Amino acid sequence: MSREVMEFDVLVVGAGPAGLSAAIKLAQQAQESGSELSICVIEKGSEVGAHILSGAVLETTALDELLPNWQALGAPLNTPVTEDHIYLCHNETKATRLPNFLVPRTMMNHGNYIVSMGNVCRWLATQAEALGVEIFPGFTAASPLLEEGVVKGVITGDMGISANGTHKDTYMPGMELRAKYTLFAEGCRGHLGKQLIAHFDLAAQSDPQHYAIGFKEIWDIPSEHHQAGKVIHGAGWPLSEATGGSYMYHAENNQVLVGLIMDLNYANPHSDPFKEFQRMKHHPIFAQVLQHGKRVSYGARAIAKGGLHSLPKMTMPGGLLLGCDAGTLNFSKIKGNHTAMKSGMLAAEAVFAAVQSGQEGADLNEFETRFKDSWLYQELHASRNFGAAIHAYGNVLGGAFNTFEQNILRGKSPFTLRDRKDDYEQLKPASACTPIAYPKPDNVLSFDRLSSVFLTNTNHEEDQPCHLRLQDPQIPVTVNLPTYDEPAQRYCPAGVYEMLEQEGEWRLQINAQNCIHCKTCDIKDPSQNITWVVPEGMGGPNYPNM
Repeated sequence: MSREVMEFDVLVVGAGPAGLSAAIKLAQQAQESGSELSICVIEKGSEVGAHILSGAVLETTALDELLPNWQALGAPLNTPVTEDHIYLCHNETKATRLPNFLVPRTMMNHGNYIVSMGNVCRWLATQAEALGVEIFPGFTAASPLLEEGVVKGVITGDMGISANGTHKDTYMPGMELRAKYTLFAEGCRGHLGKQLIAHFDLAAQSDPQHYAIGFKEIWDIPSEHHQAGKVIHGAGWPLSEATGGSYMYHAENNQVLVGLIMDLNYANPHSDPFKEFQRMKHHPIFAQVLQHGKRVSYGARAIAKGGLHSLPKMTMPGGLLLGCDAGTLNFSKIKGNHTAMKSGMLAAEAVFAAVQSGQEGADLNEFETRFKDSWLYQELHASRNFGAAIHAYGNVLGGAFNTFEQNILRGKSPFTLRDRKDDYEQLKPASACTPIAYPKPDNVLSFDRLSSVFLTNTNHEEDQPCHLRLQDPQIPVTVNLPTYDEPAQRYCPAGVYEMLEQEGEWRLQINAQNCIHCKTCDIKDPSQNITWVVPEGMGGPNYPNM
């Protein structure tokens, strides 16, 4: 097939904090040296920020380095944190506020800001474009372009293919986007990152990556119930059979951001993360604020939280994995945006030096050196035991261990905890677990899936190949249903998967139009039978302020 070809010095896949920071740093270096460098960023969302979902409390360490005058440049960081409240929730009505000395110091947020990372990324994109970076939203990176063991760029997705595989009148073949170096910054469980890790065996020396699913809603509330800058985190209930935590951030414009993070190593296949989040909001800590307000947005996204020992090798000939595509989140801070940004900046320094010296398609080992000499590595090393402790000992004992390690030992433990079992392997047979009776939504604090998906503004071209691929279409019926009561019905936060019975025969229906690109199915399916691939460009959620 003949494809149009475009060539650049550097190609960045993904306009999130890692990718945009890399592009800005590259352009800054080119400007400072008086050299020309062509930089292209492609983004699968309909616009920059459309697929960004994060809590988020932002630490400005990386931003201070990248754009020291960010305040003068109008960065949308308008709500400094004023209070930190940490609760241990005992049951559906009771909770204990923990004194600060019983909380890991890394979870304190003095000097940080409550933000919409979608809007921060939109702003970063304007800074990048002002430096000459080309940004193309609505372009999917369908496959890596590999030649003789070297990453040469990507092939973008074809447009106008019908569900049965034929070409429609609107058919347009994807393009070859070629570059001397390609930076993959797709976010958690990036589908190209997943392929490249396998192709180049980048995780050979790593522990398995570990994940959570993170939910978020935005609520408008009356001013008398709003305390700008107040940060609340909770542990314990409703996650009696899983680890994770809850949050509520009082942002600007009389809005609160509320959510739940549930680790995907949970064992009970009857667990329903979406319903755990909905009932969480009935706890008085949240209900006393939310009952006066109105829900205006909803979303969910997987989170890579394995930390230092789950990081794959981040370099390969001609390419690098950045940010959450690799897993640079610092779980002890519950933050991954500043670390993603720093990984992009380090990559930009290594790539710029290589291009200036005439290298092309090299395995940038210099990046590894820069990474290990950076504060990013120091942060991840100091928090290397955090997630493993929670998984091994639970929220309470694991939290106590982490408080001791972070507050007393300052992250300098003489030992390392490891977590070497994949999350999907933790699932037990349904017959060995207790079914969970979830309350019905009251449509005041809690809601159903479909009304929630409506708030994501999700849209896909309906007549296109399904982007949720089953390696074996029979496994949901022959394995997952009898053994695990097909957990895809519950772990998907958007109602994509349904088991339907017709004349005594079961089948799995995939409602791909609902998909909000969270990647949970690709991670948690116990048979590892589901592969998420990109749909047509501009498909998926259109988050306005997430």
